[in-house]
Amino acid sequence: MDTGELTWALVATALVLFMTPGVALFYGGLVKAKSVVSMMMMSFGSMALIGVLWILYGFNMSATTGPWAFSGNPFGENFGLAGLDNDGLIGAVFGSTFAIITVALISGAIADRAKFGSWMLFAGIWATVVYFPVAAWVWGGGWILSIGESIMEGLPAVIDYAGGTAVHINAGAAALALALVLGKRVVFQKGAHKPHNVPLVLLGASVLWFGWFGFNAGAEFANGLAGVGLIAVNTLGATAAAILGWAVVEKLKDGKATAVGAASGAVSGLVAITPACANLDPIWALVLGVVAGAVCALAIELKFKLGFDDSLDVVGIHLVGGLIGTIYLGFFAIETGLFTGGDAGQLLVQVIAALGVLIYSFVVALVLGFAIEKTLGFRVKNEDEIAGIDTIVHGEEGYALENA
Repeated sequence: MDTGELTWALVATALVLFMTPGVALFYGGLVKAKSVVSMMMMSFGSMALIGVLWILYGFNMSATTGPWAFSGNPFGENFGLAGLDNDGLIGAVFGSTFAIITVALISGAIADRAKFGSWMLFAGIWATVVYFPVAAWVWGGGWILSIGESIMEGLPAVIDYAGGTAVHINAGAAALALALVLGKRVVFQKGAHKPHNVPLVLLGASVLWFGWFGFNAGAEFANGLAGVGLIAVNTLGATAAAILGWAVVEKLKDGKATAVGAASGAVSGLVAITPACANLDPIWALVLGVVAGAVCALAIELKFKLGFDDSLDVVGIHLVGGLIGTIYLGFFAIETGLFTGGDAGQLLVQVIAALGVLIYSFVVALVLGFAIEKTLGFRVKNEDEIAGIDTIVHGEEGYALENA
């Protein structure tokens, strides 16, 4: 890499790492005041644990020796990132930030009721057996990257530039599994849980949008920054359009367009454009944003209809938004989409990749979650949940205010 590419790689890495504190702020504002420390600590715990595991063996596992290999050799020659040159090291640390935030995203589904130690155990094992191999499947030479030769010769390559499958569908499916394992909160009904700090939610969404330019355009350091302009425009446009789509649906459905809805709409647009950022004309990115914002605004109601308690709508935003963005490429990807010069082949491989990651992540997370719940216990006591788990789990309060 030349100095410009190396500089962008370092800046993009810092931007993506900063997104995980953005998740902590976004999620922290959405929970009740007596759970904010617990909520934010699950994100910071992910930064600590997954950062260490990635350096030790996660990077090694993110490459495969063949399309059907489970993973690379975790204890191979690059164990602990030994032997990598400068370019290799910056690529490795950039990849670590994706692993960190993917795990952190899952935590929103179990807000207000999870033990920190059990969460950390789940995070470490899930990253090892799900995220690291899936990253290899999508970006490291695995079956998703090479789906044409793996399944049917002549199929186009799967498009997932920045992680619609590996990050958002992966995290959303695991979040659904954990929501089922931990069960409903003591009070679970529409309107029962209000965000305790709306400005914190907006701040978190803003940090995420800021960092997402590194998330989507960061990998261009390996391509001579050739596509960075299109990626940046699409990251802006789809997100802005998604806010509008969410706000319109919210106004029609509930009579008011809310600030939390605007923040959630922004995140839904960011999620949807993630796999598609480098492969859509800007006009189709705007359409994707509107669709994602509107559909995700409706999808968050599914938990009440279907009876699963996804506390902070990880399923409705990340799983649904990830599916929309990934499959949308089958219709509108530049030159290969069904309506943009291609045929049904692109749509087929996008659906196969999305469903493959969804099913694998859900099943493994469900088994792992139940194993932890039945042994160590994953959920706090009901009385602790009602009181607020910050002082019980961490011995701290988010807002320790005293009268003068």
